[in-house]
Amino acid sequence: MLKLSAVAVAVILLSNPMLAQAQQPATKASAAQPLAARLDALFKPQYKADDPGATVIVVKNGKTVFRKAYGAADVAAKTPLTPGTVLRLGSITKQFTAVAILMLAEEGKLALNDPITRFFPDYPTQGKVITVEHLLTHTSGIVSYTGKSGYVSTMAKDLTVAQMIDGFRNDPLEFEPGTQFRYNNSGYFLLGAIIERVSGTSYASFLEQRIFTPLGMKDTAYEGVERSSAPRAVGYSAQEKGFAPAQPLSMSQPYAAGALVSTVDDLAKWDAAISSGKLLKPASWKMAFTPYKLNPEKSTGYGYGWGVGTLQGVPVVDHGGGINGFRTHALRLPEQKVFVAVLSNADSGNANPEVLAKKAAALAIGKPFMELKEFKLDAKALDAFTGVYDIDGKEQRAFTSRDGKLMMARGDRSPAALTPYSKDGFFFPGTLARFEFGRDAQGKVSHVTVDNAGERTRNERVGDAPAEREAVKIDNAGFDARAGAYQLAPQFTITVSREGERYYAQATGQRKIEIFPASADVFFSRDVNAELRFEKAADGAPVVVLHQNGQATPGTRLQ
Repeated sequence: MLKLSAVAVAVILLSNPMLAQAQQPATKASAAQPLAARLDALFKPQYKADDPGATVIVVKNGKTVFRKAYGAADVAAKTPLTPGTVLRLGSITKQFTAVAILMLAEEGKLALNDPITRFFPDYPTQGKVITVEHLLTHTSGIVSYTGKSGYVSTMAKDLTVAQMIDGFRNDPLEFEPGTQFRYNNSGYFLLGAIIERVSGTSYASFLEQRIFTPLGMKDTAYEGVERSSAPRAVGYSAQEKGFAPAQPLSMSQPYAAGALVSTVDDLAKWDAAISSGKLLKPASWKMAFTPYKLNPEKSTGYGYGWGVGTLQGVPVVDHGGGINGFRTHALRLPEQKVFVAVLSNADSGNANPEVLAKKAAALAIGKPFMELKEFKLDAKALDAFTGVYDIDGKEQRAFTSRDGKLMMARGDRSPAALTPYSKDGFFFPGTLARFEFGRDAQGKVSHVTVDNAGERTRNERVGDAPAEREAVKIDNAGFDARAGAYQLAPQFTITVSREGERYYAQATGQRKIEIFPASADVFFSRDVNAELRFEKAADGAPVVVLHQNGQATPGTRLQ
């Protein structure tokens, strides 16, 4: 999904997951309640009336069975959200872009195997063939512009389509096209430009004329060229205490990867059109919902603008969005004829729309997720689960024990604390992920089964847990001379401080976390996979550089 906002800057950016719920089978009383009452019981506790909230719709067999809004559209004005409120979609935009491409393909104006140089003759593909399908499936190898260093500091600037493409076109490819899946906003940006070149009209106009107007989606538009006067929600980001309006974003930048706004009602119309086979031929819809394969055995789990998988054992196609001030998720269960959309006007700090949407869909088909409760487990018992577990031969996940908690880190991502629900089972609060450890004949832990919303995969244990990174002793006076607030982007700072022999960093709107010295100039966190490095500017002024996710983001100290 398109992740733009303060959360994209990272550090030390710890999410605020919704409170975990323990997974016990639904009680007879709750199961006997009407579906609408059970859905309301799912959503209502997650949102306060005077905080940012969400709009929700659940459709089953073509009929709306639940439609409601929670929380405030404008916190300062105390304006409540309504189901008809317009919110940003973020990367749910991608499915509309994909359908537009398929419409043009059916008209013979392009082919999915066309190289992108047909539309951009001077695009430097570095001797490789990059096709339209590679862009649709996130397998092009092109660098995603939202992941580039410095992106956040310029995201409020209005840029032309050509200027945006110039910002990533000359970057080296990250891999051979078609050989890997890596979520990529640049690919969908290029698809928007292709739509314009082929159709002779703007991306916004094409979607309006060919999709939104024919389907009666009057409140759906490219942000900035809306056609209706429906109320709009203000977008928020979590702060240390409460919420604040999200950082500004020029909608010229998300473009065909994430610039649309809509309502849950319009998204239900969109789903109805898909279900009835409108806009495209059956063969094209089938392609859109078929996961792309890197080879005969390796599926990406992603079609054209939709993720493809299972939910509680039944097929699901879905997509989420994350953009300044908003998080969203929409899914459809085609066999059960269920559609769910959850649109939130906060990009952090409240319930995860994806988790709620999947829980709502599970309720709608009578297969609710177990509600997990914490199980008391002796801290010494955690040592049995520590180790490295293979995921797919290329990536691993590591389990370590720290401060009485089992921590899990996948690849180079930040570690997350797990909560036990049985003697061999753990869950990740705020998600639908469960980890069930299995043992061999001798009783030693040999593998872990990962259950994510009903999709189960087995990871074999292949080694011991990595040793924890060691901290060194440093001179506190030298650290104190560098302490203070450093600005990394507009409205985003990191404050470094010391309390006795312990060192801390605190990002805007986030809790203070402890950092540890690897040297006098380099500090690391055990909570997130990031480093802070102290350097000097040309004039000798202290500078801090945040290194995270392959990016280096400098910040100057505020006076």
